[in-house]
Amino acid sequence: MGFFKRFFGGKSESSEDKKEDQSAKDFEVLKYDGVRAMHQGQMDYAIKCLTNALQAKQVDEEGDASKEDQDVLEVRDFLSLALIQKGELAQAYDQLRKLSEAQPDNKQIFVRMAEVTYMMEDYGAMSHACEKGMLIDKDDAHLLFLYAKACLGQGDVINTIAMLTKSILLAEKQQEGLAQAVQSRLLRGETLLKLGDVKGAEEDAAWLLEQLEEPVEEVLLLEARILLAQGKMDDAISYYNKVIDVNPFSAIAFKERGAIYLAKGDKVNAEKDMQSYLEMNPQEADAVTGEFKAEGKEHCR
Repeated sequence: MGFFKRFFGGKSESSEDKKEDQSAKDFEVLKYDGVRAMHQGQMDYAIKCLTNALQAKQVDEEGDASKEDQDVLEVRDFLSLALIQKGELAQAYDQLRKLSEAQPDNKQIFVRMAEVTYMMEDYGAMSHACEKGMLIDKDDAHLLFLYAKACLGQGDVINTIAMLTKSILLAEKQQEGLAQAVQSRLLRGETLLKLGDVKGAEEDAAWLLEQLEEPVEEVLLLEARILLAQGKMDDAISYYNKVIDVNPFSAIAFKERGAIYLAKGDKVNAEKDMQSYLEMNPQEADAVTGEFKAEGKEHCR
């Protein structure tokens, strides 16, 4: 049998088989090394290994991803995560796009695409990813929340409120939906306050304060701003104090509390808060002159 193989070109075929076997081994080694590097936080090396793994499979990046095998798709999945961790968002999006072509019914791919495009501030692409995901599951509270953020990024506050309201209703019906309900309530409260709907914002803030067992900086900050909008300066200061108790490095809390002190005529505490704010934001110190202390307000050059 070996004679006939050699005689009829078996040697060349065997050489090709060996090459394929070696490529398969290289792929597995590179995939393993890449995943291990990810778990060890070595993202540069992980990206290099996983990219080379795709090359070992001779993957056509311009080809039809729906024809790619499961091993290749797993590598793309890991590679997208590593690229996100490294901040290479456009490249991560490209990997997710290939995954979505291969698995158009996989909702989680579109969720990740929406999260990546949010970080890219590409709200049009984010909306598209959310819409694709909602075609698979229109009642996903987290997708609705992401869609609301995409709408907000595009200045569409009406749909922002509508999507958040739907997200809240769905999340609050789920046994494990509290975390999502909190996210959606917080964003809706912040959005309503910016629109001047203080009453609506207060309803969301009250729900959040009642539901959360531990103080949350963003919720306390929302309540402080609502109280300020209601003209309750002393109560607002009390909540800004709580924000700073939770996070002593909340620059915005010092800045906004300082503005209230200034409005109340308390120049001493206003100056202290401004000083704390500038210590956390030294890049803004050049815009403030020494006249703050004397006149009770900052002067910009």
